[in-house]
Amino acid sequence: MELSVLLFLALFTGLLLLLFRGHPQAHGHLPPGPRPLPFLGNLLQMDRKGLLKSFLKFREKYGDVFTVYLGPRPVVMLCGTEAIREALVDQAEAFSGRGTIATVEPVFQGYGVVFANGERWKALRRFSLATLRDFGMGKRSVEEQIQEEAQCMVEELRKSQGGLVDPIFLFHSVTANIICSIVFGKRFDYKDPQFLRMLDLFYKSFNLISSFSSQVFELFSNILKHFPGTHREIYRNMQEINAFIGHSVEKHRETLDPSSPRDFIDTFLLRMDKDKSDQNTEFHHKNLIMTSLSLFFAGTETTSTTLRYGFLFLLKYPHIAERVQKEIEQVIGSHRQPALEDRTKMPYTEAVICEIQRFADLLPIGIPHVVMKDTPFRGFILPKNTEIYPILSTALHDSHHFEKPDTFNPDHFLDAKGALKKSPAFIPFSMGKRICLGESIARTELFLFFTTILQNFSITSPVAPEDIDFTPKEVGIGRVPPVYQIHFLPRTMDSGQKNKGLQGH
Repeated sequence: MELSVLLFLALFTGLLLLLFRGHPQAHGHLPPGPRPLPFLGNLLQMDRKGLLKSFLKFREKYGDVFTVYLGPRPVVMLCGTEAIREALVDQAEAFSGRGTIATVEPVFQGYGVVFANGERWKALRRFSLATLRDFGMGKRSVEEQIQEEAQCMVEELRKSQGGLVDPIFLFHSVTANIICSIVFGKRFDYKDPQFLRMLDLFYKSFNLISSFSSQVFELFSNILKHFPGTHREIYRNMQEINAFIGHSVEKHRETLDPSSPRDFIDTFLLRMDKDKSDQNTEFHHKNLIMTSLSLFFAGTETTSTTLRYGFLFLLKYPHIAERVQKEIEQVIGSHRQPALEDRTKMPYTEAVICEIQRFADLLPIGIPHVVMKDTPFRGFILPKNTEIYPILSTALHDSHHFEKPDTFNPDHFLDAKGALKKSPAFIPFSMGKRICLGESIARTELFLFFTTILQNFSITSPVAPEDIDFTPKEVGIGRVPPVYQIHFLPRTMDSGQKNKGLQGH
């Protein structure tokens, strides 16, 4: 009770101060939007169901480009495929800045490849892309790693003997192991307690970052940071993960062989040694920890959440799962593992995976951008450092590009002849200079994990398909799927295929 009174007094004092000062005017000419109050911004016009609902409601009145005051600060919203593309692609350099997410800002503080800006971001992104490629992204070696991990997953699912499974931590484990192989140079056993602890921290943090309380924190972080809340739990979780990464870096340093770097951390350490006389280098310990955290978190959470959503959709629409299995039987059969080269011969499966990504709408309001200079855009002038939210959900649900955007339908990605059809509105990884670093590896994982599971198992739910509910647990920065359980029932295979799947494990 005492805390509530203190919070109220702090908010009231801040409001009075700003009322006397008047509303701060941004220079430039921002797009129109709902009229803000001093300090409170557009809080009173917000939907109680969160930021996304609020933005979609404002869009109906103000169109595809408008300004919302999140507390005292203006943020320009970009809605629809065309507006997002005009900004992030047509004016890529101007819109290439990274905004902040209030709940994780105390952790990253502008370091690491995801939240860096300027020369720091450019140096880290160039290095990260080159190093990820060196360790297999887009090459056969990472495909082989994913195939091997997929077989480990099949073995683990067989142990359930068709019983009910909560897929959260298994899907986390398989996706985490791919990025761990690249960043840390090793995969972890699914029962490794330290590994499971890291995955639990990721899962809880993604839930907390996407929660309603974190969205409120985004509006008034300067005041609320002084009080207990989810932001402090997120900070503790991330610091524990950083300690794990730091310990791994120490072990890498002790065993480093300059002539034979094993992984991302080794390569970064060698670059640190090379640049140690350069006082302005971005290759230092803090950027190593924060870039490793960025890759570890993004490489685990997004793909595993997409898998969880995907199987939930397939439980709801069993005829779609059956059609994918039919295509697997025709193209791959049961006597070999799925391979990336199969993808071009499996348009329906590819369309289903694209539709899963579209319909899951995993990062609905996108990761914030800022403009790097005063920028003209659609008749307005966006002042330097103005925050930009590219509302990816409005592209993924764009009725100009998807016939029934609120319905799960793989035909959105198929032409009249049944061939795969690309859509300019399909931007689950965003677009422009800040497009997801790991898009290639994520697409490879989704294809190989989905096809391997559906080659080996039929899936059923204890809930009737018509009663399966997609309502997310949280919708904020991320869209968190509901918790559910699933039966993985082994499909009939001859003993030769079973033995092949177990080789080397």
